[in-house]
Amino acid sequence: QVQLVESGGGSVQAGGSLRLSCAGSGYTGTVRRMGWFRQAPGKEREGVAGASIGGGNTYYAEYADSVKGRFTISLEKAKNTLYLQMNSLKPEDTARYYCGAARRRGGYWWASNLYDDWGQGTQVTVSS
Repeated sequence: QVQLVESGGGSVQAGGSLRLSCAGSGYTGTVRRMGWFRQAPGKEREGVAGASIGGGNTYYAEYADSVKGRFTISLEKAKNTLYLQMNSLKPEDTARYYCGAARRRGGYWWASNLYDDWGQGTQVTVSS
């Protein structure tokens, strides 16, 4: 099992930036993919960005259309930490953000049912 702890959320005005972090511990060597998801009240959890982990320090990043060009996912393997840099934030980005870890490859990065472990989430609120 992998333990995940998110941090970095907060309240910002539209156009602002935040950087989320997700620190992993436990059997992190078994992780093949990590992702950022978000869930707003009354809505389903949706994928924001995914990182498919390769050899060395490599990973392949993918994004939801709604955040392309504004959000950047990155992974620092030496620190077992996943990041999400969020720029040009909009009110519709308001949600609780979660990171997930998957121990299998394949499937769509945005399919939350493929992830085995989740953090507790961090709240992001963007005001207009």
